[in-house]
Amino acid sequence: MFMGASTKQGQDIALKSREIVRSLISDKIDHLSTEEKSIVERIVHSTADVEYAELCHISSGFVECSIESIKSGKDILTDINMVRAGINKYSGEVKCFINHPETIKMAKKEGITRAAAAIGYAAEYGFKGIVVIGNAPTALYKVIELVEEGIMDIESVVGVPVGFVGAAESKDALEDTQIPYIITKGPKGGTPVAVAAVNSLIQLSKDNL
Repeated sequence: MFMGASTKQGQDIALKSREIVRSLISDKIDHLSTEEKSIVERIVHSTADVEYAELCHISSGFVECSIESIKSGKDILTDINMVRAGINKYSGEVKCFINHPETIKMAKKEGITRAAAAIGYAAEYGFKGIVVIGNAPTALYKVIELVEEGIMDIESVVGVPVGFVGAAESKDALEDTQIPYIITKGPKGGTPVAVAAVNSLIQLSKDNL
């Protein structure tokens, strides 16, 4: 089974597409490990945007920490439900608290976004695993804040929020921490990128059994 394709024709198309992607970006990702190349290729494949080959920055240890977390069945936390819905074939739990009643209360009480409050609630809940931020810079800032304050203990962050207000800055802030991460520099990112990165990690965890 390749890239989620369920038929021979689908697999052939996906394989051909991946070959095209590889030919377009191979010179841009030569410095990456085999696993890192696989993640970036999947992101480019999912978005049809070769610029991600240069925008993706992956910290040392990110792949190893993330794969170990997945193999251990630890939770995955997403900023919005759309990202949660796209993560498939994971034996553990994928959680999103953006619509949780306690999140809504916290957001109103503290005057923060629901996305940020959802991260705060997850920390109170005792979350430990991979955090995936595809849309909300405020959620990424909250992750950084809580980790640096010792309130939240996580394995790694897929930090790829999209947008022109705070997205690039939040990713730059993550890059300046000791948290294992993958980011996309600048305003580009979003749900497809986040989902592609996580699903690639899930596949890599199976390949590395």
